Amino acid sequence: MARSSCPVTVLPILQPGPGSTSRPGNGEERMNSLTDLLDVVIGVDTHVLTHTAAIVDAGTGGVIAQLTVDATATGYAELVDFADEHSTLRAWAIEGTGGHGAGLARHLERSSEVVVELDRPERAQRRHGAKSDPLDAIRAAREALSRPRLGTPRSPGDRQALSVLLAARRSAVASSTDAQRQVFSLVIAAPEPIRVKFRGMKLPAMLRTAAKLRLSPSWDLETRTTVTVLRSLARRALELTAEAAAHEKEILRIVRTMRPDLLDQPGIGPIVAATVLCAWSHPGRIHSEAAFAMLGGVAPIPATSGQVTHRHRLNRHGDRQLNRALHVIALSRLRYDERTRAYADRRTSQGRSRREIIRCLKRYIARDLYRLLEHPA
Repeated sequence: MARSSCPVTVLPILQPGPGSTSRPGNGEERMNSLTDLLDVVIGVDTHVLTHTAAIVDAGTGGVIAQLTVDATATGYAELVDFADEHSTLRAWAIEGTGGHGAGLARHLERSSEVVVELDRPERAQRRHGAKSDPLDAIRAAREALSRPRLGTPRSPGDRQALSVLLAARRSAVASSTDAQRQVFSLVIAAPEPIRVKFRGMKLPAMLRTAAKLRLSPSWDLETRTTVTVLRSLARRALELTAEAAAHEKEILRIVRTMRPDLLDQPGIGPIVAATVLCAWSHPGRIHSEAAFAMLGGVAPIPATSGQVTHRHRLNRHGDRQLNRALHVIALSRLRYDERTRAYADRRTSQGRSRREIIRCLKRYIARDLYRLLEHPA
């Protein structure tokens, strides 16, 4: 696994078992340990200004060397040179490849290094242990050695562009909604000369009217201040609404370029499609449809104990934006899709509640989406 031949998004640790013809990810494959493939694993604890790396022997788990560098292009190159001094058969286990470690992950991808994505450890797992950057880097490397399945970083390019646009649109929509609520509340409590201007109006008309208000020299301080704030909030809400619409237009353009087939599915619009693409990222990153359902928080969690059997708990983990997208698809199909409505009627006749039906639908939708994403027509 030399640097010249190891793409960042492929880690060949899944090999079909003897006599198996199934593709990896269906539970029938044999797992090879990283100790059989690599000499060392380099764990990296990422921060805003510095990154700390620890080289751990893949066979013994012993620490070979440690280094802290600046989170800059020069520091990234220094880390690669540091790794070259010890082994070419290596993988990088990085915490936060989509955040503090994004720059390092991109640098390693350009160098054809193998990168393993790790979640930051839960607080409970290190509550009774020592805490420092070198120790966290060592934990990252050893966790990569112990994991049965390894994840790769999400792909950059169009997927990252969608992620940025979604974040900007989400912020614009939330801020615009707050401003609209404030406009409505101020109109309700405004002095009568101002309130009468909005009587009988819906909120969109209120915003347009408030944005055009003008001050009168005959008004008292309270009225003038109320009008000034109303006008400012209304203009802010309208500007943010226009910004969100521009982001959505660009999101639609990118989705049509990447996967237009998603938009042909019932209940899926540009925002939902972009959210699904950002969570899924690229073929092979998520090994099975069950893992995709777990990522979306729609895989039921077994909760049996003693004589209580066949019981499951609601999954509140995973990517909550993906979970929300699956929920939107389910609600849309319940309203407009005949097959989904027939399924809901059948499950209702069997005694299922609407909430239970939606949970089942979200799981089925996750399965179908995964199959479509991995194997487009």
